[in-house]
Formats: sequence, structure tokens, C-alpha cells
Amino acid sequence: MGEGGHPAIERLRAAFPEDAADPGRWRPGEFRGQRWLELPRERVFEALRILRDEPGLEYRLLSDVTCTDHPEEEFRFRVIWNLTSFTRRDRFRLRTRVPEDDPTAPSATPLFATADWLEREAYDMFGVLFDGHPNLRRIMMPESYHAFPLRKEFPMEGDRSDREWAAWVIARAGRAEGEPL
Repeated sequence: MGEGGHPAIERLRAAFPEDAADPGRWRPGEFRGQRWLELPRERVFEALRILRDEPGLEYRLLSDVTCTDHPEEEFRFRVIWNLTSFTRRDRFRLRTRVPEDDPTAPSATPLFATADWLEREAYDMFGVLFDGHPNLRRIMMPESYHAFPLRKEFPMEGDRSDREWAAWVIARAGRAEGEPL
């Protein structure tokens, strides 16, 4: 299957013809049979709405929101929304790129309830902000934590020893080390 032919890509091409005409703003692709499209971030929310609501597409499940880190590129982060259409028995990925100095993407929470915690995880691990998210805060790391563990510069061995993490957990629990729970 070439660039065209996929119903989701063709419908989004019709919705955003000016972007589709510019290869810098429109990047379709395929990997192992799964189609994806990269759009500018200002188009993402409307694209997600079309993919969810358009008869014949009906990508009603947002199964994941994640990021990838490319520190050598002008747009350091790629934000990726993984969608599933049960009526079409198809999966589709929508992507956008965001720069390190403005790591913001639109929140999908008004469209998909599952976006709530998925976006919180992406924020927690990569530091990408989701504009319009109702409660964007850390979900895995402590609120006071200073780093984003899935960024490329984060050390593979972590930045705290097991003993340091244990001391933090004990202090947070408000009890002395060795005291029973």
C-alpha cells in the first residue's frame, strides 16, 4: 500500500489539504502493516476527533499515548497516539513533533477518557506537557522529582541508589527506618 489508499489518511488529507501538500507538515508511513501519520501539533486534536467520530473510521479506543526522544533533532520529542477501530479491525498511529523549548501537545482527554492517565505517564517520563489536561501531574515518580527518566540524557543506572530511594520512601511515610508499618 503506497502513501494513499488508507481511509484514515485519505480522510485527514481531505480535512487538511494545505498540510497534505507540504511534505514538511505531512508525513504518512507504514511499519509492519500499521499505518501512521505525522501532523503539526496544531492539527492533532481535530485529527483525533475526525478519527474517532468519522463514520467508516471510528477509532474509538485510544490504547496508548507515548513519546520518543530525539535530542539531536530540532523537534526533540515525538508524541504518539495509538488508536484502534474495532469496526474496521485496524490500528492507526497519529504523531506530532514538539521542540524541547516548548514541549507541549494538545490533550486528548476531551475525546478519550483513557488519555487522562496515559498523558500523565508521558509527562512524567518525558516532560512533555499536554495543553488542556485536567490534572497533569506526575503519576509514577514523586511530585518533587527533578528529572524525566525516559529522556536520553537520564543515566541508565538511575540517579539515586536503592538506599537513597528507600530513605526517601521512609521519610515520606513519616516513620523512622526499621519501625514496623
